[in-house]
Amino acid sequence: MPNKKAPTTVREIMSRDCYRVTGKTSVSTLAEGLSLHRLPGVPVVDERDHLIGFISEQDVLGKVLESTYLNDEPPLVSELMRQEVLTVTPNKSLTDLAQEMLSNKPKVYPVVEQERLVGIVTRRDVLNAILSMRMKHNH
Repeated sequence: MPNKKAPTTVREIMSRDCYRVTGKTSVSTLAEGLSLHRLPGVPVVDERDHLIGFISEQDVLGKVLESTYLNDEPPLVSELMRQEVLTVTPNKSLTDLAQEMLSNKPKVYPVVEQERLVGIVTRRDVLNAILSMRMKHNH
């Protein structure tokens, strides 16, 4: 079995084929996608895959409840998304990102290169990578 090196950068562990939505996505479609992909939140992109925001289950929950209660159409993602988004680059060190994750709240970070979304990295991805670094280091 080849001696596989433990990952050290975001590029090595990010999900490239990540679920994403646009501002025109309905909140009900988004909720189904979050559930299907088991994600706490997702990047919002324009038609050229430029990151324009982020939307989480928490952002959506109250509005879905409200629209159910009022029996009206759930809103669009663009009405609920946050436009200030913490992002990382593919070359960021995993240990640096892990340090940042200790003080910042997001569980999911969009990975952006030249303003375009190239993937996502989750807190769980980083935790697993740090654990694998320790395993490799101890053997």
